[in-house]
Amino acid sequence: MVKASERLKETRLEKGLSLEEISQSTKIKAVYLECIENGEYNKLPSVSYAHGFVRNYARFLGLNEKEILGLFRREFDTDTAYRVLPKGFEGKEEFPLKGFKIRQTFFVAIFIFLLLTFYILFQYRYAFISPSLNINSPQEAQIIKSSKITVSGKTDPDSTVYVNKNVVSVEKNGNFEKTISVFPGKFTIDVKAINKFGKTSEVKRTVDIQPAY
Repeated sequence: MVKASERLKETRLEKGLSLEEISQSTKIKAVYLECIENGEYNKLPSVSYAHGFVRNYARFLGLNEKEILGLFRREFDTDTAYRVLPKGFEGKEEFPLKGFKIRQTFFVAIFIFLLLTFYILFQYRYAFISPSLNINSPQEAQIIKSSKITVSGKTDPDSTVYVNKNVVSVEKNGNFEKTISVFPGKFTIDVKAINKFGKTSEVKRTVDIQPAY
């Protein structure tokens, strides 16, 4: 699986640049750049910093920012960067019993337990279900008279999409689009969406490519 950290490091080495040179130009500390290249995003100051550093690093190297950020979201489990409990519940592990009857306290505890269970399941729901994947174009068995075809659709925003093994940028609303070259005859388009937990959805479309006159 291609990683954002690997793409950034490979591109830097291809350009013959050192971390110090990039640090001077981007104003990102060299130690942070090294963490990014090693995939150690948890060592960065915060999730927002990690997102911004990766974006600026990709921009400096001339890489596609959306593509790199899509790989970054796939590589970095941002859920671990957030608190498991809602802020309103911090410091309230013990409920004062004074003024409450035992029965009332019991129902309050049950309510809080159910609320927390629902919250945790909601946060990690994508660990159990595959991402949604809808292909808008092309349609199955569609006849196309062109040497190029645009594949478009929609998936979960945090998923990484591949069209015939080529990574595709996914917009914040989940929309994606990729134009590929095709050859006359029956042509199969394989679209995959993979979420950060490794769950995969796949759709295949076979189209009929005819020479354009």
